[in-house]
This record gives sequence, structure tokens and C-alpha cells, in this order.
Amino acid sequence: MSDTTFSGAFPAARLRRLRYHSGVRRLTRDTILSPDRFILPLFVRPGVGVRVPIGAMPGQYQLSIDELVKEVKEIEKLGIGGVMLFGIPETKDAVGSDAMCEHGIVAEAIKALKDVVGKDFLVISDVCFCEYTDHGHCGVLKKCGPGEADWDVDNDATLANLVKQTVAQAKSGVDMVAPSGMMDGMIGAIRRGLDENGFERIPIMSYAAKYASSFYGPFREAAESAPQFGDRRSYQMDPASAPGQAMREIELDVAEGADIIMVKPALPYLDIIRMAKDRFPGLPLAAYNVSGEYSMTKAAAANGWIDEQRVVLETLTSIQRAGATIILTYWAKDVANWLA
Repeated sequence: MSDTTFSGAFPAARLRRLRYHSGVRRLTRDTILSPDRFILPLFVRPGVGVRVPIGAMPGQYQLSIDELVKEVKEIEKLGIGGVMLFGIPETKDAVGSDAMCEHGIVAEAIKALKDVVGKDFLVISDVCFCEYTDHGHCGVLKKCGPGEADWDVDNDATLANLVKQTVAQAKSGVDMVAPSGMMDGMIGAIRRGLDENGFERIPIMSYAAKYASSFYGPFREAAESAPQFGDRRSYQMDPASAPGQAMREIELDVAEGADIIMVKPALPYLDIIRMAKDRFPGLPLAAYNVSGEYSMTKAAAANGWIDEQRVVLETLTSIQRAGATIILTYWAKDVANWLA
């Protein structure tokens, strides 16, 4: 050994000592996945005994309420933290009336689940209108030009309806609401609506930094929510926008009363997750591992190109390592079983 060798340099320092044994690797990990930090998105539709496979998302289904109850009982036993409900109504209209009705599809699903799950299991509702409107956009439309497709979402008119939707879900027993429409002022309006109706204890998990992403494609089949014209770029964030805009969106939502913030999608925006964690260190941070991320991995695994289990665990670890303490993922059941 050379006299010039310093402690902390090779060969005295060999970082492979921390890798040679599986037990050592386990002890020195900073990021540990746990099913109780997962939320499983689920799609509920009318009917009885309905379990419709979602073609673009192998292993995922549209479920009638009775099938949803069976599914959630199994999910609860796996130790998963909760479920996020998306509704597919019997009928759709221009304003998404089913979403605001106390007997709408999600409101009835919430009631059914709260009758069977334990008090520690979270039933969370997505708060938006894209699944409920006949045009597929996230709120009330207004004319903004002479052409047939020159329509946009009326931000302020939509706020009043978001409050109605949230209160209907709260009356059904929801544990948490998750507004996803990216309307300016939606968190403040929803917070006031909940508080004024006696639901001040219900937390809000805001899709605070939600991007107009191409990774949502399979979800639109799952939720039957594809826009009938145009796209959602006038209200969801531009993927190429400066990260500071995302931080401002989060800051505004926190000021309006958001209890948890979310970045969506997860993988293409790990930098935003990390930035949000550093900027708001005391705020619970969620990330949505979205349908496109799920479907691409499923397709590659089906072709034998990757090991699905190892890729999924690495993916979710990267999301948590970036700073998300809560992960919405369609793999929640699989990962809970793999980690058992």
C-alpha cells in the first residue's frame, strides 16, 4: 500500500462493501416502498356483475359497484393505503350533472365502500368533469371564437360546479377529495364549499402540477373521457413551461387550502417532484404513475423485452426517491403482493 493512500480513498474506501450482501443492501437503503403509501385508481360504472377489461391497460377493469366492493375488500387486505374513484355515468350531458348528484355513480360507490371498509382505509374521489360531460372537457364550456370547435372551459362557471360535485361526494362519506381539473381558484372554492357545509375535516389532495401530457392516452379509454374536440392544453400545464410555473401553481394551491399536493405524470416530471419536495419540505407530496407509464411497461413485458416486476419496483422507487411520499399507481396490488 502506498504511503500516500488516504482513508476515504481507494483502497481503504470500497463502496462495494455496502453491496456484496443482500442484507447489507437492505440495511443501507434510504428508499423503502410500502403498500400503505400507495393509492390504487379504480373505474366504476353502472350495472351489476360488470367487470369490463380495459384494452389499453391489461389487468385493469371498469367495475360495477358490487364488483368494486369485492375488489376493494381484497385491496384493503393487502395493506394498500386507499383507492381513488373515477366514475363513468349512465348518461352524460354538457355540464356533467351525474358528478354533482348525490345519487351519481361515484357518490353511490362511495356509500357502498364506506359500508364495508375499515376506518383506516381511505376512499378518495377524483374531482373533475371530463368523465361526465358529453364533450369530454373538464368543465362548463363557453364560446371563444367563430368556428364550430372554438370553445373553451369557462373557469369561473366551472368552480361553482366543482363545489357541488365535492359536497355531493362529502355527503356520501368520502375521506378525501382530489381536484384534477386545473381550474384557477378551484382549491379555494372547494375548501370554502366543504367548510360551509360542515366538512372542514375532509382534506384536499390537489393535482397542483398537472401537465397536458401524452401519457394519459390509455386513461381516456378507461374513463371514457377523451375530448370530443380540441385538447386540454388551455388549462393543463405545458410540458415545456419553466419549472417555476409549477412551483407557483403549487404555492397558490397551498395558499388556497390544499393539504396534499400532486405532480402528474410522475416519470417525465421527476425533476418537478424533486423541486416541489425541496421547495415545500413540510407538505405531503403525491405523484401519479399514470396510465401511459403503466401501458408501456405492460407492452414491453408482454413482448419479453423487460422483467415487469423489476422495472416496476425500480420505477416506483425512483418516484419515491425523487420526493413523493404518496404514489398513485395501477400496480398497487401487484407490488403489495411482491413485497409481502
